[in-house]
Amino acid sequence: MKLTEKIESPLHTGLYLVPVKFEFTDPTAQSVAIAGTFNDWHPTTKSMQPCENGLWLKEAYLQPGYHEYCLVVDGIFIADPRAKNYVPNTFGGMNSILTVVTPPDMASRSDSKLSLQ
Repeated sequence: MKLTEKIESPLHTGLYLVPVKFEFTDPTAQSVAIAGTFNDWHPTTKSMQPCENGLWLKEAYLQPGYHEYCLVVDGIFIADPRAKNYVPNTFGGMNSILTVVTPPDMASRSDSKLSLQ
């Protein structure tokens, strides 16, 4: 996963959401999604998009903070092989760890608002 530019969410005034890009490769997968603390572990709300050569992509907007998540590949929860950190879960498997940070420049722009047109 890669962190990209940061935005303020127009839906949550004063709450910054950070775009995070998730990538996964499995040429045999029929469906891939992301489930975690950011979506109450729902296995279908953050579906990844298939690309060529078995690559799956998803950009999700997440609140800054500590998040645990798994990839859901063909209905099976697995740890993200690209994650740098993991923690054991209550089902005997591993959850991937993602820490999303608010960049220092956002703190100085906290009074700016994004307008909807």
